[in-house]
Amino acid sequence: MDPILVQVRRGDALEAVHRVHVAATDGTRCGDDMLCYFRSALKPIQAIPLVEGYDDLGDDEIAIACASHQAEPAQLDAVRSLLARAGAGVDDLELGLQRGRPEGKLGHNCSGKHAGMLAACRAHGWPLHPYRDPGHPLQQWIAELVGPADARSIDGCGVPTFAMPLSRMAEVFARTPPRGADAMRARPELVGGEGSTDTELMRALPGWIAKGGAEGLLCALSPDGVAWTFKVEDGSSRGLPPAIAAMLGIESFATVPVRNSLGEVVGSIA
Repeated sequence: MDPILVQVRRGDALEAVHRVHVAATDGTRCGDDMLCYFRSALKPIQAIPLVEGYDDLGDDEIAIACASHQAEPAQLDAVRSLLARAGAGVDDLELGLQRGRPEGKLGHNCSGKHAGMLAACRAHGWPLHPYRDPGHPLQQWIAELVGPADARSIDGCGVPTFAMPLSRMAEVFARTPPRGADAMRARPELVGGEGSTDTELMRALPGWIAKGGAEGLLCALSPDGVAWTFKVEDGSSRGLPPAIAAMLGIESFATVPVRNSLGEVVGSIA
């Protein structure tokens, strides 16, 4: 099948077109089996060493370790909980600052993942620093969990990331362990936040989990174990909801309004 074409209209005029490629573990394909980086969609796999290190983690702690959060109060509280478990502080987070975010490093959208990595190091008796180094035992374990990659690089928050075709990415995402998936289902509002595509997908499809990544990527896993990868070719995440609607039948995703700075609807993405 061809890629899904998502059209952006302002008034009656076509302003942009996004090509969305899709691969699923049941053999469904739309477009190309693109090679791209896993980015933040990998977080449920990167959280496995944390999940396996403790038997008393709260759903909030696991969900925030899998999150790209919006620095909402409950999300920041969950990050603080993981830091306390690690016996670490905000200064131990090996990431930078994001403009416009509150609370310094704590407000970084990947602070939950990094706090989870610190807690995983504490649980397994590894040095806390430099936990993001590719040679650190934590990152070596994550690389083993991911398996063969076509390329490796460094993600925006400083930890290793891996490139592979969309179909293989879906296979890796399908390995999200039950405990991690259960926490994401229980606390979807922590995984992304109000209005984020992954959070809203989990609310619309009970039993599913979903995690977005940079450059127009999203992975999802159905209750029956079929994993999906959606990738907007030009990297614009606004193309994701209508494409997800086309494949998964989420009616509320089918048409996204385009609004001006007054909040007026002036177009559509569909």
